[in-house]
Amino acid sequence: MACVGATIASGCAVGPQFHRPEAPASAAYSPTALPEVSAASKVHGGEAQHLIDGRDIPFEWWELFESPKLSSLIEKALRANPTLPAARAALAQAQELVYAQRGFFYPAIDATYQAERHKIAGNNYSSEQPGIQANGHNLTTNGINQPLLYTFHTAQLTVSFVPDVLGGTRRQVESLAAQADTQRFALEAAYVTLASNVVAAAIQEASLRAQIAATRQIIDAERDSLRILREQFLLGFAMRIDVAAQEAALAQTESTLPPLEKALEQTRDLIRALAGDLPSVAEEPFELDALRLPPELPVSLPAKIIEQRPDVRAAETQLHAANAQVGVAIAAMLPQFSITGAAGGTADEIPWMFRTGGTFWSVIGDVSQPVFAGGTLLHRERAARAALRQAAAQYQNTLMIAYQNVADTLHAALSDAEALAADVEAEEAAKVTYDLTRRQMEVGYVDYLTLLAAQTAYQQALLTRVQAQATRFGDTVALFQALGGGWWNRRELVTR
Repeated sequence: MACVGATIASGCAVGPQFHRPEAPASAAYSPTALPEVSAASKVHGGEAQHLIDGRDIPFEWWELFESPKLSSLIEKALRANPTLPAARAALAQAQELVYAQRGFFYPAIDATYQAERHKIAGNNYSSEQPGIQANGHNLTTNGINQPLLYTFHTAQLTVSFVPDVLGGTRRQVESLAAQADTQRFALEAAYVTLASNVVAAAIQEASLRAQIAATRQIIDAERDSLRILREQFLLGFAMRIDVAAQEAALAQTESTLPPLEKALEQTRDLIRALAGDLPSVAEEPFELDALRLPPELPVSLPAKIIEQRPDVRAAETQLHAANAQVGVAIAAMLPQFSITGAAGGTADEIPWMFRTGGTFWSVIGDVSQPVFAGGTLLHRERAARAALRQAAAQYQNTLMIAYQNVADTLHAALSDAEALAADVEAEEAAKVTYDLTRRQMEVGYVDYLTLLAAQTAYQQALLTRVQAQATRFGDTVALFQALGGGWWNRRELVTR
């Protein structure tokens, strides 16, 4: 009881006070310092990228790709994609629940009016009482009592108030407000995810178009080789088995084209859906050459991750809500106070309800203390503490995944730049080998198997280089998303 008295005197809410988690000490993205500049290669998308520590991220980071078509598509998606209105509605619902809970801080006032119509049988009073009247009418006629009819009016104003002495209501409001913050960060994450998905889909489309173009280029070259082989076969300089092998190689290459075209159309369907369109709507195509690789990449300070990542912020608010629920559970085990007052009037005629003798009032103060509830309240309090420990562990897990995500994208951006440089060199070498082998075969210096090996090596090197180009653009998108996507710089930032 001394603890309860101290709580009442201080006006503090029961339960643990929430403190925002601090950033991990000495957090970094790598045990050793990362290179400041990525590798470069002599191909579009192979430009060197500089990592700039501590640079802020704009919300419209996609504009760094310098593609008006891409920027226009993202703006359309932000307007028309239904996931954003759904997230905004979820946030509005959560905020309204906070406002509703705050209403318990104030008294509740109810006004009631009740009209009663009664009929009393005549044998309920003696007929020997002549002159009995009701509402000006004689109720005795020829010695026979008539039924008594009358109307009774009651009007009452009731004021009830449950003072938040121990802070149970405050803790409930705190928990709901934290849950509203969770929805707010879910909305911000929806903005970042939608923009990232649109850019990633556009890059995927551009990559597939480049792979299709490269495959068609290879098919043309293989058809040319097949033509030469057939001419040599007719002249007796090639065997039929060589012609058949080239026909099989051409058919195999042609069989890789339909899956690429299918993937392209499915990616186009994805882009339409992200933009809020139906599959029947035509969207402009995307090409890798129309995108520019950003020359500078912002790298947020590790301590900023807990501020910038929407998922980390959402995990923090869930931790806050769980912390407040412990206070709610504790308050339910302590005394509950309430005050109720009522005033009104009653009469058989409305004008007499509030005249002398017709009014009434009452004031009731109530204090209740749970004594025995079968362990329900105790176990709810223990469950709330277990939920708090769970939320704390989930926050730590989310934070570790966030740092891992950033580290992965940074290492990928650097490694894939080196991989593209190597792929470009491999393609150039394979192309030279393939061209020389074709010329040598035309004059009979090498056999068909040598040409087929060179042709296969060049085909694989070309497709690998095209995919590596797109990967560099994708790594840039992934890094912006991993660093939080710049939601805090959104012009219409939702605040509570």
